[in-house]
Amino acid sequence: MRNIEVCFSPELIHLHELQGKIVVVVDIFRATSTMIAALANGIEEISTFSDLEECREMKDQGYLIAGERNGQTVEGFDLGNSPVAFLKKDYSGQKLAMTTTNGTLAISKSSAADEILIGAFPNLSATITYLQKQKKDVLIHCAGWKGRFNLEDSLYAGALVKSLESSHEADEDGALAMKSLFEKEGHQMKAYLSKASHAKRLQNHGIEADIDFCLTLDLYELVGKVENEKVRAI
Repeated sequence: MRNIEVCFSPELIHLHELQGKIVVVVDIFRATSTMIAALANGIEEISTFSDLEECREMKDQGYLIAGERNGQTVEGFDLGNSPVAFLKKDYSGQKLAMTTTNGTLAISKSSAADEILIGAFPNLSATITYLQKQKKDVLIHCAGWKGRFNLEDSLYAGALVKSLESSHEADEDGALAMKSLFEKEGHQMKAYLSKASHAKRLQNHGIEADIDFCLTLDLYELVGKVENEKVRAI
């Protein structure tokens, strides 16, 4: 049986072996949820950047640019980090360059993996089906919040560990703990995560619609995958 483990922050990823594994990067509030929404609504590919200015320069190459820091849209960018913004029109054929506080950093720190997937609740079942077909161990890389543990990414990790228990064994404490957390709280996810610190930050910015979207299961059948340093739908 294959293994599954959880890394709770990009600050801890150096403690994990990435080679030979599929890494699922997850930033529920909101980067990976936004990426899945963008791909589902026509965005052809997403280039991710940890640096603001590198992302800003992509505008000159014809990219839409999306920038977020501390939960707010960066001045001068076309978009922020809102998944709901991508539901308002068809973005078919367009390319997106994106930088966020936590999620894009987690992607860049996962580069040594065999494969990198984009994890989100709106495409959870599609991701599960894909992982079950592969013959590789899985590492769930939680983006966290500025290097710290957060509840929403960890609850997603628990959902994935629970859903893959027939094909992947959780034999390390983080994965076991998050599976137990999901078993206890997964049935009331929105109520439970309303207590999360980042949910409260987002509520303070008046974007409850984003939170609702990020916690909605199985809206899309696509899988988000990093290929040649671009996030694409497969």
